[in-house]
Amino acid sequence: MATTPYREQVLREVNALPEEYLPYLLQIVQTFRDSITLRPATESVQQGWHEARTTQITPIEELWDGIDAE
Repeated sequence: MATTPYREQVLREVNALPEEYLPYLLQIVQTFRDSITLRPATESVQQGWHEARTTQITPIEELWDGIDAE
C-alpha cells in the first residue's frame, strides 16, 4: 500500500514523540476516529429507541427553535 504525504508526515510526528506520550496520543486518535466514523444503523436505532423509552426526547415543536427560515 502506497503511503500518502499526510500519512508520512503523521508517522514522522508520531515517531518523534517520547514514548510516555504515546498512550495519550492513542486516546486522541481513537476519540477522533470514533467521532468521525458513522455508526451502523442498528446502533443508531438502538440508541434512538433507548432515548425514546427513557424520555430523552425533544418535543417536535421545539426542533425548529432557533432556525431562521427565509
